[in-house]
Amino acid sequence: MTSATSLFSPVEADLRILSENLIELVGTRHPILSAAAEYLFGAGGKRVRPAIVLLMSRATMLGEDITLRHRRLAEITEMIHTASLVHDDVVDEAPMRRGVPTVHSLFDNRIAILAGDFLFAQASWHLANLDNLEVVKLLSEVIMNFATGEIQQGMTRFDTAMTIEAYLDKSYYKTASLIANSSKAAGLLSGGAKEIVDRMYGYGRHLGLAFQVVDDILDFTGSTEVLGKPAGSDLKSGNLTAPALYALAEKPYLEVLVERRFEQEGDLEEALALIKDSQGIQKARDLASYHANQAVECISYLPTSESRQALIDMSEYVLNRLY
Repeated sequence: MTSATSLFSPVEADLRILSENLIELVGTRHPILSAAAEYLFGAGGKRVRPAIVLLMSRATMLGEDITLRHRRLAEITEMIHTASLVHDDVVDEAPMRRGVPTVHSLFDNRIAILAGDFLFAQASWHLANLDNLEVVKLLSEVIMNFATGEIQQGMTRFDTAMTIEAYLDKSYYKTASLIANSSKAAGLLSGGAKEIVDRMYGYGRHLGLAFQVVDDILDFTGSTEVLGKPAGSDLKSGNLTAPALYALAEKPYLEVLVERRFEQEGDLEEALALIKDSQGIQKARDLASYHANQAVECISYLPTSESRQALIDMSEYVLNRLY
């Protein structure tokens, strides 16, 4: 399996600069918020989203170096992503993230919410300084989409009538929107034509959906050590994802277990067994494969380069997380 380190080799130096800049960009106006931000940016993570922005930038700037605005866009993308994780962990009451305690576990919910707000605000300030209205609109839309996705998820907990289409909409808002819009923004900063930047958006949208579906499969097939949280956490909280939705059509008793919210002893374990005994996980794998393949198709027009190949390999990397 290709590692993230080797996959990002065309932008390895760029990612080192990004890591050095992130804490400095957040600033030191308040010691608690600065400590939270420093903890977040030092807590690991593969930097997938900024790496995609940097790869898109290099793939569309062949023969030229990427600009400072491309680099700042990658940094803003990681700040927005990190802010969303802080809020997501509070909503999900998650004690761990990437194998380390979450911000609200270390501090408290109030500080975590303020830290997330602080990062969103800082990202917005740096975004405005890119001096490109279309890019500002794209990334501002992402922040709205995060909130929309969280609300949709909260409103559909334990909802056995939810469709795959509604699930994909929610997944777009929560995950794919940032990858799609930041990819398109990179193309705009490169001066790309409308057809080109629209295809870059399509790549990010499909890759983001594949990424989320794979994450949701791993909630059923992964270990606590790999996931950084107990397996089956999403199902337990009523967040019905692709494997469960597909299984509901095949295993009628699963609906009974979900609708009584796993209140009886052994309900959750029985529900997990029913899902694993169905075609739900395989159908979800097929769904992830479809979107990963569509992502590759979207950037097939780009000139051959190391960065383009890395973007193509990214789709395989996303799917290989399942094995």
